[in-house]
Formats: sequence, structure tokens, C-alpha cells
Amino acid sequence: MLVISRKKNESIVINNDITVVVVEIRGDKVRLGIDTPKEVPVHRREADEALQH
Repeated sequence: MLVISRKKNESIVINNDITVVVVEIRGDKVRLGIDTPKEVPVHRREADEALQH
């Protein structure tokens, strides 16, 4: 697992076509924006686990 620090409005790029941006930091919560190609599904882990059952 890669662990990095990012500030608000900073981002990371994954595989040249997925961008994750820190949209907001409020207390102990971080809001992320995720930009992917339409064919790449994005789910929260708990939703993904529910879909697999």
C-alpha cells in the first residue's frame, strides 16, 4: 500500500487515467473526488462487499 500526504485541492494520478483529488478536509473526515473513465466502476468498499454477496 502506498501512503502519501495530500492537502486540499491536491491530487494523485493512477495509471494515467484515474485522478483522485482531496476536495475537502473537515475534522477527521476527508472528501475525495475521483475522476475515472466511464468503463471503470468506483464503489465504496462497504457497497462493493454488499454487491458481492
